[in-house]
Amino acid sequence: MVQTAHVSAVVWSAAGSLAAWLWLLLCQGWFWRTDVRLPPLGVPDAWPGVCVVVPARDEAAVLPASLPSVLAQDYPGRAEVFLVDDGSTDGTGELARELARRHGGLPLTVDSPGEPPAGWTGKLWAVRHGIALARARDPEYLLLTDADIAHAPDSLRRLVAAARTGGFDVVSQMARLRVESRWERLVVPAFVYFFAQLYPFRRIGRAGTRTAAAAGGCVLLRAETAARARIPDAIRHAVIDDVALARAVKRSGGRIWLGLADGVDSVRPYPRLRDLWRMVSRSAYAQLRHSPVLLAGTVAGLALVYLVPPVAVIAGAVTGSAAAAVPGAAAWLVMSGTYVPMLRHYRQPLWLAPLLPFTASLYLLMTVDSAVRHHRGRGAAWKGRTYARPEAVPDEG
Repeated sequence: MVQTAHVSAVVWSAAGSLAAWLWLLLCQGWFWRTDVRLPPLGVPDAWPGVCVVVPARDEAAVLPASLPSVLAQDYPGRAEVFLVDDGSTDGTGELARELARRHGGLPLTVDSPGEPPAGWTGKLWAVRHGIALARARDPEYLLLTDADIAHAPDSLRRLVAAARTGGFDVVSQMARLRVESRWERLVVPAFVYFFAQLYPFRRIGRAGTRTAAAAGGCVLLRAETAARARIPDAIRHAVIDDVALARAVKRSGGRIWLGLADGVDSVRPYPRLRDLWRMVSRSAYAQLRHSPVLLAGTVAGLALVYLVPPVAVIAGAVTGSAAAAVPGAAAWLVMSGTYVPMLRHYRQPLWLAPLLPFTASLYLLMTVDSAVRHHRGRGAAWKGRTYARPEAVPDEG
């Protein structure tokens, strides 16, 4: 009797997982497709002025592979780079100046804002300082790019052309992350896949939808829109600053475009599992608005969607229950099939697709770990800083 009840529970769970995957496949903005790239490009009548803002904290290890590519932008209009050294202890600022002297290219200004005041995350405080410096040049656009992002020579030109001809206030590209180590190959493509599942790129670019997101490594932002949406002041406490920025822009009536990048690459290595774990867990619970209810729902959802299919297949094989094995196998097949385009985008072997349940279990554990750290009072930690809980941050209006 007990065994029958267990089999019945597995059967119903497998059926629920298959239904969830069919809905995701057909109704979640075609999230699994990887053909959302920069819109068709026209040539602006005049190339507007652009200021590039690069917040950098202890980035000496990656700057030689990224900053020269920013300085070497082949842009027809006026452009200038502001690197904001956010309290680095590894000589980031001086290295940036040396790279500019050695490689030339766009003018570079290196400055430091000092420690962020209460209520600000360090990166956004650095961005605020960089935007304030840039405003003296009166640019039409701001390119916010992380210190680990390398750009193809025509990257800025293509971003501006897409924004100008498409009428977008934000054009953001999801940089191609590094996939060289064993753990990077297993975890990184899934990170982008899960992001696209949460924020389907097609919905973001569609007028009238509430879905809003950006990829913080590469955000071209209209300066006038930044002022209207009070960026970054309005999102000063945000740990997931790119999504918060996109939401602020959309609330102010701005148009957003987000897609996968060609020629925008992250050079930051994550060679070990603990490096990737730290990257995900520092912000996973913030994504859930520090809500135990949302955490419980997320854990249950991840288990149903990603873990039930292989469990149902194994349970069905052991008990001889085709009613459990068939829907479990079908759900697993749909899951793997939707993951294949992302693996191809990252030029990874397709045999990794059936391993997605294992990768999802790692993300589930990272999310739970993020919540545990938060409730132990550690908050979100990054590069020697621990950020207060949002409810503890005073509203400075």
